[in-house]
Amino acid sequence: MSTSIYEQSTTALLIVDPYNDFMSEGGKLYDITKPQADSVGFYENMRKLIPAVRDAGIQVFIVPHHRTRPTDFVNWAAINPTQQETKRKECFEDGAWGGQFHEEFGPKPGDVVALEHWAQNGFANTDLDAQLKQHGVKKLIFVGFIANSCVEATARMGMELGYHVTLIKDATGAFNPEGMVAARVDAKLFAHSELTTQELLAALPIGAKK
Repeated sequence: MSTSIYEQSTTALLIVDPYNDFMSEGGKLYDITKPQADSVGFYENMRKLIPAVRDAGIQVFIVPHHRTRPTDFVNWAAINPTQQETKRKECFEDGAWGGQFHEEFGPKPGDVVALEHWAQNGFANTDLDAQLKQHGVKKLIFVGFIANSCVEATARMGMELGYHVTLIKDATGAFNPEGMVAARVDAKLFAHSELTTQELLAALPIGAKK
């Protein structure tokens, strides 16, 4: 486990899919993810780490899923079951409350909001890599949803692109307990560090909230 300082100039916090549908009571995916989120103290930990990261002067990036629109997947050659179900339920619906960013965990002035990803990988067909490089980022810290899909796919690609990847294992959640286990098992294949929230706070530059 690495506990080296995460330098302000080269580190970014990536918050994956901070939508109301995931993170707000009444959201379409809130009830199904809440047991897994609660099992690791997700919401309490997000409330600790995000302000601490901001206070440390580390850049925050938002990595958002595609917002559902009526024209999605028309004449597409290949649509996976999750994409079909997301459209059927109108998750993250464009223009609707569920497709808005969570007031507390979503973007603030000065954050970078990447283009929306269509499936799971936040780098695929978006500007995320370009935005990170333009900001001089070399180390990525991941939190958000879903641990074994969008977080994992984006973090795995980040490693392949040469970034140092850190997963905050008590600040991600999944649809079921099996997904949480899969995320922990798979992390060994690509993450350079797996930290708890407290371990991250201890590794932030001096002056950050503890």
